[in-house]
Amino acid sequence: MQVQCQQSPVLAGSATLVALGALVLYVAKPSGYGKHTESLKPAATRLPARAAWFLQELPSFAVPAGILARQPLSLFGPPGTVLLGLFCVHYFHRTFVYSLLNRGRPYPAVLIFRGIAFCAGNGFLQSYYLIYCAEYPDGWYTDIRFCLGVFLFILGMGVNIHSDYILRQLRKPGEITYRIPQGGLFTYVSGANFLGEIIEWIGYSLATWSLPALAFAFFSVCFLGLRAFHHHRFYLKMFEDYPKSRKALIPFIF
Repeated sequence: MQVQCQQSPVLAGSATLVALGALVLYVAKPSGYGKHTESLKPAATRLPARAAWFLQELPSFAVPAGILARQPLSLFGPPGTVLLGLFCVHYFHRTFVYSLLNRGRPYPAVLIFRGIAFCAGNGFLQSYYLIYCAEYPDGWYTDIRFCLGVFLFILGMGVNIHSDYILRQLRKPGEITYRIPQGGLFTYVSGANFLGEIIEWIGYSLATWSLPALAFAFFSVCFLGLRAFHHHRFYLKMFEDYPKSRKALIPFIF
């Protein structure tokens, strides 16, 4: 039975992402994991970082991959399936590569459950819209929005992966000490990894030309941008020799 597009859940899901992004900026507190774990109560239950990230990111891959698996197989099929495939590529890396290489601190369990709920909901929203609602013209693969959007997505993912690699090299397995990241976009900003992911989702929203992707890009700017700000402030307080010219998120500007 063919699923008919219902606009109500698409609008509701997109509005929820925007509201969550605005709430993050309004509260303006650091998320209680990684460098900012101590913002939670010391007695908070925690899981090892690798297991935590795997469990949290898995729904963002499993939900769209499950929906994609029910579609006809084609390398260049409908644009919606190709674009959802890009979404799966990102979260395949986050789930099966990034999480298993992670050397971070134990992760608060309460945040894992929130993350699982968010990732499952967003994964379903993006998948539902692209497979059952999105309509693209025949020439979409050569449209400037698609081409530029995919370019930005790939560029951002490359920046994100390279920045994560730099951060991993700062620590030996088992270490919890902090050092100043150097190289790549860390030369210019404290949140190079966050900047890369923001570029990814801005590119994705352009390539999909969809309200859910735009809402997710907005949430990413709010959540990751604030996290970059708190990281930058953390580095400035911890290291007296931290580069004064380095910005939080946007080179030379912010």
